[in-house]
Amino acid sequence: MESRTRPRNMTGVGRVLVVVYAILALAATGRSFVQIVLRFDHAPLAFTLSAISAAVYIVATLALIFSASRAWYLVAWAAISFELVGVLVVGVFSLIRHDLFPEETVWSWFGSGYVFVPLVLPFVGIWWLVTHRPGREVAVPESEPMERSSW
Repeated sequence: MESRTRPRNMTGVGRVLVVVYAILALAATGRSFVQIVLRFDHAPLAFTLSAISAAVYIVATLALIFSASRAWYLVAWAAISFELVGVLVVGVFSLIRHDLFPEETVWSWFGSGYVFVPLVLPFVGIWWLVTHRPGREVAVPESEPMERSSW
């Protein structure tokens, strides 16, 4: 039986992780666009942070897709680390200095508007990066045609 190899990052949980990041990228981009266009003067800090979070999610999504490359793997580490610091810092400040955030951002209250996915996701992303370094591949067996004698 022959076997092929494929990068380990685009299997199972890796695909789900990329999809969740892509959904958050779309949601954060849409949210920040509407906030900035309609009410930027009301909460410029909060809406700028929404736009920054959208950019981080877009970069993280692309970096995870291409993380089999060492350069993209490092970009993924940078984006996800920035995301983790962002959600923790904005989460804390949205609790203790509510006056800075008259409107919510994606990361306000630790991502409560998104069911705390922004708080959990960077931890999952970091776990994924630690366990799926570039260059590691997994063997995938070729499917064999079934022999009549085994029926």
